[in-house]
Amino acid sequence: MTSNFSHFRILEDIARDLSGDVNFPTCMDAAMMVRDTLRDPMVGIPLVVRAISAEPLISSKLLRLANSVAYNPSGTTITDLHMAVSRLGFEVVRTTSLAVALEQMLKSRNLSAYDKISRSTWEHAIHVAAIARVLARRLGRINPDDAMLAGLVHNIGIFYLLYRAAEYEEYRSTPEAMLELLSGWHESIGESLLHILGMPEHIIEAVRDHEHPQRVEIPCTVCDALHFANLLADDDMSWLPGPSLTPAEEATRTADRERYVDLLSEAREDIVALYASLGG
Repeated sequence: MTSNFSHFRILEDIARDLSGDVNFPTCMDAAMMVRDTLRDPMVGIPLVVRAISAEPLISSKLLRLANSVAYNPSGTTITDLHMAVSRLGFEVVRTTSLAVALEQMLKSRNLSAYDKISRSTWEHAIHVAAIARVLARRLGRINPDDAMLAGLVHNIGIFYLLYRAAEYEEYRSTPEAMLELLSGWHESIGESLLHILGMPEHIIEAVRDHEHPQRVEIPCTVCDALHFANLLADDDMSWLPGPSLTPAEEATRTADRERYVDLLSEAREDIVALYASLGG
């Protein structure tokens, strides 16, 4: 995209952030504390519960998710965090904590002018995460929780840029500048953020490569699941220009989508459940 705006000031500020203390909302600090706690392979549920309890919003969303149909088909009510963590598992706890923090970025001040963009970005993340989880579950070769995590964070650069750009008058008053910033910089900044957040390398690789994966007959990596989930996501991200594709690449994407289009009916219940748990 040909630049009509100078993004030097915000990019310089963000570069400074990325080399030091990243400017995240309070909820992200709590999510990072949960992440740090879960890094210990010997950690027990009581310590995880203590970390979660530091942020009431994360706690409430985990309880809601633990009582959802997707994770609690028997309908037995779960009322305490210890039971919730036991039911969900540590990976889902990690993913949910991060998802809550991402959602809070999009609710920060001054973003009302970009409500459509922020809402569509969040809905897209939920759709892709749920579809990737269902696809991984169907294939049996990919960890469904890894696939869901990759789906939630694959556009983290958009979340962060929206959050940061809201502090600059030129982006609040000039929608074209905001769109140009997001289109040109969300991928590289997103990859840097994933490294800072300590995401596993295979998740970072999946997010980086999912737009141009190697052609495979049967998806068998998180990157594959993320690629197909993006193609299948039934939402509107048309405001964000994608990579330029040749006619042959377009034909390949269409064929890839058709391979798993029947998955959408299976995934809709998961989308609704995940959105109900995390989106409200």
